[in-house]
Amino acid sequence: MRKPADCTTMAEIRAEIDRLDESLVRLFAERAGYIDRAAEIKAEVDLPARIGSRVEEVVQNVRDHAETHGLPPDLVEKLWRRLIDWSIAREESRLGPDSLRKE
Repeated sequence: MRKPADCTTMAEIRAEIDRLDESLVRLFAERAGYIDRAAEIKAEVDLPARIGSRVEEVVQNVRDHAETHGLPPDLVEKLWRRLIDWSIAREESRLGPDSLRKE
């Protein structure tokens, strides 16, 4: 693992980006495991996949993390809202329609 400033060639930069991409995919897969477990628990207690207050809590958390790490919060929020939508769709595929559940 090299720091960006230590990379002197495009090949080194690309190798580090590829390494990070693999790590991100691994982390997304780990997150998906928690989403799957959340769907199981929600089914047991009759909760919907989308819980608006939790969505907004997650968004605020990632906006805060973005600011801490020097990233534009608006861009990170847009990315995360896509991730959240994907996660909710994953839950819905296991839970069925939200219209049958309470929040």
